[in-house]
Amino acid sequence: MNLVENAFGIHERALSVRNRRVELLSQNIANADTPNYKARDLDFKKMIAGVQGVPLAATTNGHYDTAKLENDVDGLKFSVPFNVATDGNTVEIAVEQAKFGKATADYQATLMFLENRISGIRKALRGE
Repeated sequence: MNLVENAFGIHERALSVRNRRVELLSQNIANADTPNYKARDLDFKKMIAGVQGVPLAATTNGHYDTAKLENDVDGLKFSVPFNVATDGNTVEIAVEQAKFGKATADYQATLMFLENRISGIRKALRGE
């Protein structure tokens, strides 16, 4: 039953992490005018590393650059703004919107991988 247990592979966990990231980014955008709100993000590499024995390795040193983030706690990070706000808010709406757009595209791609996997399993079970 290895096929059933590992039917979705790493994509199941990836979808969960991508969903959490979209939620965090939408919270950042919603709190763009909240004084002292600190923008948060997820370190996808840390959250997904080692799932089902799949180590992640960078092919180039810059692939996992986290120089703009600090306060790493279980993959959750606080963003360091390019421009400091006078009210202590670290959300930069243009940056967050760009991150949100990319995160939703990544989420859709992962969802498509899962849909294709499910379709393949259905075809196999039907004998097609």
